[in-house]
This record gives sequence, structure tokens and C-alpha cells, in this order.
Amino acid sequence: MPQPDIQTSLHAGQLQISISGDWLLSTSVPDPAPVFSALQNNPEIRAVSFDYTRLSAWDSTLVTAVFHVQSRARSADIPVDTSSLPQGVQHLLRLASSAQASAAPSLPSSSLPLAARLGALAQDWLRGAVESTDFVGQAALSFFRLVRAKAVFRPRDLSDQLHFCGAQALPIVSLISLLVGLILAFVGAVQLKYFGAQIYVADLVGIAMTREMGAMMTGIIMAGRTGAAFAAQLGTMQVNEETDALYTLGISPFDFLVLPRILALVGMMPFLCLYADLVGIMGGAIVGLGMLDLSLPLYWNQTVAAITMPYVWLGVIKSCVFGFIVAFVGCLRGMQAGRSAQAVGQAATSAVVTTIVGIIVVDGLFAVICNIVGI
Repeated sequence: MPQPDIQTSLHAGQLQISISGDWLLSTSVPDPAPVFSALQNNPEIRAVSFDYTRLSAWDSTLVTAVFHVQSRARSADIPVDTSSLPQGVQHLLRLASSAQASAAPSLPSSSLPLAARLGALAQDWLRGAVESTDFVGQAALSFFRLVRAKAVFRPRDLSDQLHFCGAQALPIVSLISLLVGLILAFVGAVQLKYFGAQIYVADLVGIAMTREMGAMMTGIIMAGRTGAAFAAQLGTMQVNEETDALYTLGISPFDFLVLPRILALVGMMPFLCLYADLVGIMGGAIVGLGMLDLSLPLYWNQTVAAITMPYVWLGVIKSCVFGFIVAFVGCLRGMQAGRSAQAVGQAATSAVVTTIVGIIVVDGLFAVICNIVGI
């Protein structure tokens, strides 16, 4: 077994650290104290790099040693180039750095001057934008791997998510859709009674549910229920370092965790929307039969005559878009969550708020587009 060794050489202000042998817990690794001393006492050192061409095996022992060298160099304002190290070492170093950064205490915002607080807010916004862009790119690559049949996730996870997003959501979708249908019919009945046009309550409820309310109410229900659950689940996995374990094992969390959730919710939303349309129309029928003395065949025939396929397809397409927004934002907030219980709660809250705002904005865009094309 090659013995572990560490050597240094200084050329033109660059300290090159050569690592060789087996850096394993079972071996006696060399003490990097001479490297620390050189970094603190040699003013000629302006940069640090690594050479691992003679490294034969490594584990966390090497990562720990490199991390300490990196920390000492940063404390002396010396840049460290770790790009030449093995990919696994680089990834574990990034994890260690992020954990150290999240554990560092932050100054209370009230103790900072206004300019510093504005700068901190700008940094947070920029960091969030970069993380969101990275998530979009990773998700796009994951979908690309799915198209090529290269994505790695368990079919059982997709099945569980389909059950969670579909069958388990039926009770709350039924209740809200029935109430929405009842409210629409009641409000319409009060006004239409003055003109003796009660029968048009069926038109009002049928068109409103299929074109607008079925998709929107389903999207908002799923934002509060499923989107928050996605954020909380993935945030808890961040706290328990389960996503880090997937990275270390070479498994993409986007394939394994994000992709099944997006596929399941986008796949189930059209069915939930059509179900919500039907239940809402039933709610309108209850008011029509109970308050307006309409017969069931008359109400049904008037509803069928009022609803056209473009309205139904518009609601179904909207539901797919809303489902993607709910799943995407829920997973994004979950993957962005910090590593504490408070951060998980904030991620779930942010997922719900962001999703509802996104649904309303996109629904407004749909209204403008439909007005332009004449639907």
C-alpha cells in the first residue's frame, strides 16, 4: 500500500501541494502543519494549487486535510485552486463550505447601517436568482435525460406521487368545487330571478366552471396542499442531508426526487380539473333544483347546450400549466431550503405564496390571449 505523503514547492508565488499515496482512515496520514505554517508566515505565497497525479486512494481523510488547508489560505487572503482535485473531493469541499456558511452566525439586521442592509438584500436577491436559474437548468437537463430514457428514479416513487396528487386530493377538491358551484349558482339565481331568466343559471355555472373556476380552484387547492408538501418534503431531506447523500452516491436528486413529483402533478391535474368541473356543475344543479324549481333534465340540457369544447380544452390546458407551476415552485423552494426546521417552514410558506401569485398572473395572461384569439 503506497504511504500517504504531502510535498510543497513554490514557483513564482504559487504554492503547489503535491498529494500522493493512499489517504485513508486506516493509514497514518502526514501532518499538514508545515503547510499551515508556510501559508501564514511566507509572504511570497500568492496562490495555492494541488497536484494529485500520484494519489492512489482517498476518503474523508483527504477531504478534511484539503478543507483545513483551504480555510487557512482563505484566512490569509490567498486564493486556492481546487479544480485539479478529483470531482468527488471538490463536491464534498463545496458541501463542507456551504454547511460552514449556514452555521455562521449573522449580525442582527437592525445593527447594520441602511446601506449595508440594502447591500445584503441585493446579495440575497442575486443569490436567489442564481439558485433559481441553476434549478431551471438542472430540471431541463433532467427532462432531457427522461426523453433519452436516462433518468434514474424508481417507478414506485412515481406511483406513490400519482396517488398522493390524485386520489388523496379528491376529498378537498370535491368539497371546494361543490361549494364554488353552489355560490356561483346562488349569486346568479338572485340576480336572474328579477328577469325571469332562472334557467340561465345553468349556463353561468357550466361556463364558469369549465372555462375558469375549475382549473383555478384546483390549482390553488393543489398549491396549498401539494406544493407546500413538496417544499416541506424536500426541505426536510435537505435538513437530514439525504440530498447530499444522493449527490455523493452519484444520483441526481433532480431525477430521483424532482422529476417524479412534476410528472405526477402535471399528469393528474387535467383529471382533477375535469372532476372539479363536474362537481361544480352538480353544486349549481342543487341550487337550480332546490331554489329555482328547475327539473334535472332541463338543467342538464341547458348546461350541455352552453358548454362548448373550446371552453373544456381551455380549462384542461390551464390546469396543466398550473400543475407545472405548483410542482416546479414547490420543488424549487424545497431544494433551496436551509438546514433547519424554521427554514423548512419558510420554504413551504414561500412555495404557497409564490405559486398562488404565479397562477393568478398566468391566468390573467390566458384571459388576454383568449380575448385576442376570440375564445
